[in-house]
Amino acid sequence: MSGEERKMSDGSDTKGRLIPKYGGYRKLRSFQTAQLVYDGTVVFCNRFVDRRSRTHDQMVQAARSGVQNIAEGSVASATSKKTELKLTGVAKASLEELLLDFEDFLRQRGLRLWHKDSPEALAVRNRFRSDRSDGSDRSGKNDWSDDPEIAANTLICLIHQATYLLRRQLENLERQFLTEGGFTERLYRERSAARGGA
Repeated sequence: MSGEERKMSDGSDTKGRLIPKYGGYRKLRSFQTAQLVYDGTVVFCNRFVDRRSRTHDQMVQAARSGVQNIAEGSVASATSKKTELKLTGVAKASLEELLLDFEDFLRQRGLRLWHKDSPEALAVRNRFRSDRSDGSDRSGKNDWSDDPEIAANTLICLIHQATYLLRRQLENLERQFLTEGGFTERLYRERSAARGGA
């Protein structure tokens, strides 16, 4: 499949467009899941982490970075596939940093870390499996447990989902970049075609 016929991550067709449609990040499952992680992290930190501590700010900022970099990478995709790759990678790294913070929280308090195939972890995956374009109806304060062990483990499960989706997204972006190039390559092809047709 040529670069002009490539499908964007939001499902739109780029055929015949030098600058393809971009910015469909709200439809990406990785964005939706990362946004849910961000909302849950804010609630978690406000409940269980001292608001004056550096850890509170770092955890919230890491969660926010995951969401923001997915969005910025999607918007940048029209003119720089390299930037999209970089920002998507930053999003994944930010969420992995956050994962360590939640694991540290559990370990330092002697709380249990759920195994990925435990009944509790499977229940979380089932609960948040649906693909919704707007996560606002499932990320309110009442959706998060008052039990710090349950809340932390729930967010750990969601972070694993988000990083898995981002890993697949990065693999797809890398394949597209290697086979189709980015904006510079599209511009060169279009200019060459225009000169050849003149």
